[in-house]
Amino acid sequence: MSRLGKRPITVPEGVNVEIQDNRISVEGPKGKLTKFLSPQLKIKRLDHQILIERSGDSKIEKSLHGLSRKLVLNMIEGVLNGFEKQLEINGLGYKAQVQKETLVLQVGFTHPVVINIPDGIKIEVRENRIIVKGVDKELVGEIASLIRRVKPAEPYKGKGIKYVDEQVRRKAGKTVVKTTGP
Repeated sequence: MSRLGKRPITVPEGVNVEIQDNRISVEGPKGKLTKFLSPQLKIKRLDHQILIERSGDSKIEKSLHGLSRKLVLNMIEGVLNGFEKQLEINGLGYKAQVQKETLVLQVGFTHPVVINIPDGIKIEVRENRIIVKGVDKELVGEIASLIRRVKPAEPYKGKGIKYVDEQVRRKAGKTVVKTTGP
């Protein structure tokens, strides 16, 4: 069995979990999430614990076992605490602002880049930081990646958008070699 997949998931106080066939719904103080899991897996609820079991030992079932457990655990953590990704903008004149349901980025292009904010995601801008918050870990990561893709940090001056904890490898610029005349 999968080492992670066979571990039970404890359901904390204030989180309500509903299981119908292969659909799992988790509701907590921060919101509600629903996900369909593979029909090859069986989800069982025992008091304040959730167990995920597989019916066979095929390679696909083994792969899905640990993954499904982690997805359910992320759903519970998301509705309880939420998830957050922070991005940093570096560059002269680079800025971001939230306008109604959109994020407007001015990052050195001739035009501002407009990104629509989907439901379930909250974006805050503080000085040169963009903070993406939400209950769905997958959606938070996807939106943060979409924002970063607009203008990734370049290696010479470090201008662009990067994750706060990301290290940008810096390169030395071209050097001019002085030659003496003939």
